[in-house]
Amino acid sequence: MPAPDLATAELTLTGRITTASNATFLGSIGEAAVVYKPIAGEHPLWDFPSGTLAHREVAAYLVSQVMGWDVVPHTWLRDGPMGEGMVQLWQEQDPAQAAVDLVAADEVPEAGWKSVLSGRDENDRIVSLIHEDSPALRRMAVFDVVVNNADRKGDHILAMPDGLRHGVDHGLTFHSENKLRTVLWGWLGDELTDDELDGIDRVSEGLSGELGAALAGLLTGEELEALSARCSRLRSVGRFPAPSGEMSAVPWPLF
Repeated sequence: MPAPDLATAELTLTGRITTASNATFLGSIGEAAVVYKPIAGEHPLWDFPSGTLAHREVAAYLVSQVMGWDVVPHTWLRDGPMGEGMVQLWQEQDPAQAAVDLVAADEVPEAGWKSVLSGRDENDRIVSLIHEDSPALRRMAVFDVVVNNADRKGDHILAMPDGLRHGVDHGLTFHSENKLRTVLWGWLGDELTDDELDGIDRVSEGLSGELGAALAGLLTGEELEALSARCSRLRSVGRFPAPSGEMSAVPWPLF
């Protein structure tokens, strides 16, 4: 029996993710488990245009595909029980792994991890926010700079059993102003690798071809110009950027 067409076959709702800030549902298309975020369930934001978050999620997937790193799971726009929305293939992460963690300040591992910041928890203990030092997570950090991710929380990083790290929840991306807020600051100032620079180059080149044409239906002209400028700037500097502006450099909550 052929697999169902993910774009047109019936999408059946099976549950709701109540911790999400916008309406987010679990569903299935045939045997494929999916996440469905209807545009009608998006709450207005003061700094992002209303009704655009689903489009930004799809745009993030398209950029991820061109970069070639499989950061974002398969994501597309389609009709559903509550109207048009974003649909993404569900990913079953490894519960025994965590790419980002909060640990006691005196228990930060000596190798394999990067410290981001320290503070006091609800019990007045000094704790450190850390993330793993891995090529897969570095790629996600580069991707976040390119798409201007304003909401890279720890729980938006899925640690897969095979070592791959998927990123999810990309509605707050592609703003024309700098909005980068992330828990992945551990490589601040480090040189980008040839592989990372090549990924940026693929996006820059794609913007004048098929990628640019696809994104034109999802983002504004100003946002596309800003995306191109970020790629050029990141490629020219060749290093992970530092936080800039007056806004917080990390999202809240952190997870």
